[in-house]
Amino acid sequence: MTSFLDDPQYLFTSESVTEGHPDKMCDQISDAILDAIIADDPMARVACETATTTGLVMVLGEITTSTYVDFQSVVRDTVRDIGYTNAEYGFDYQTCGTMVSVVEQSPDIAMGVDEAMEVRGDGSEPSARHELGAGDQGMMIGFACTETPELMPLPIALAHRLARRLAEVRKSGRLPYLRPDGKSQVTVEYERGVPKLVRNVVIAAQHDPDVRIERLRSDIIESVIMPTIPPELRIKDPVMHINATGRFVIGGPMGDAGLTGRKIIVDTYGGMARHGGGAFSGKDPTKVDRSASYAARWVAKNVVAAGLADRFEIEIAYTIGIAHPESVSIETFGTGHVPDEMILAAIDRHFDLRPARIIDALDLRRPIYRQTAAYGHFGRTDGDFPWERTGKAAALAADCGLTVPSSVTAS
Repeated sequence: MTSFLDDPQYLFTSESVTEGHPDKMCDQISDAILDAIIADDPMARVACETATTTGLVMVLGEITTSTYVDFQSVVRDTVRDIGYTNAEYGFDYQTCGTMVSVVEQSPDIAMGVDEAMEVRGDGSEPSARHELGAGDQGMMIGFACTETPELMPLPIALAHRLARRLAEVRKSGRLPYLRPDGKSQVTVEYERGVPKLVRNVVIAAQHDPDVRIERLRSDIIESVIMPTIPPELRIKDPVMHINATGRFVIGGPMGDAGLTGRKIIVDTYGGMARHGGGAFSGKDPTKVDRSASYAARWVAKNVVAAGLADRFEIEIAYTIGIAHPESVSIETFGTGHVPDEMILAAIDRHFDLRPARIIDALDLRRPIYRQTAAYGHFGRTDGDFPWERTGKAAALAADCGLTVPSSVTAS
């Protein structure tokens, strides 16, 4: 396999979106509902989808719980917090309609999740053990690299920072004419696998109709782009496209329909790593789409933090109703400092990738999910995200005969 290190120079682009983007709004509503349920019923089974269009939010899915949630209140509170508080935006939390269509989880699915096949056996005798089965089939990807302190690819890290900055200057009143919808995009120039310069920055920012495009572009450069892109990464004259159509007044659900799970590359690694295909938001941790993706990031980050590789990707595959992964495979892209088989063996010794063990290790039966639903699930330093901890890095390094990196802590 040709290593990316063999490429003398190439460009890579990633995008992010603000919390007011209609797809991201749906992700946040789905996760706000999950949080409201799991706060009172940690064992609930939740698969909550949200769709939105002009003046309407629809909540649908399969939920099995012993608690009660006022769906309409959760929807309206989330929409208000995002910033859709004015009917002139074409969508606001007070007047939007809300439809709910929710049923219980299929008993055919629940049967396999409640007891894994390893425990059920042939069904002839009851087992004294209990083991959760995977909530679905599929493959989950984890990734980490040394490009940023949070061990994320630089393009997606910068794109998230720009999108978050757009929301900050809007909410603080620094740029009061901005509205909640927006997108960012960053192109980074690499030289033999190392990021060198930011070549292009793209911003799309929803705004009031009376603001002049010249003012908006000047303000975005001064208040969003320049404070976010480190000076050492800027070329002398980076290409900056700001509201390239010249106008972005109609946005949010009035401009585009939104749907949960439609920004999975924004949620993960910005296209730098592969993706298994499953979305995260609205799913309780028995769904390996979510919990195993978090575990895969946890593994990858600890491997890189341990100095076993500078760039690392792991795939974990599951079968519904079976606890143990069907396969675990890794890729070091030519950056490994010990053989791949040694890394794989160390992972096997230090990480238990069965769903119940992941849930316990990462303490996933808590209302921590809405905060993940905007600005990425990985590389976060602004909250309690256990999959970002590097507490196993020292043990991995020692297991592979390496000196523990001085930057590794027991967090």
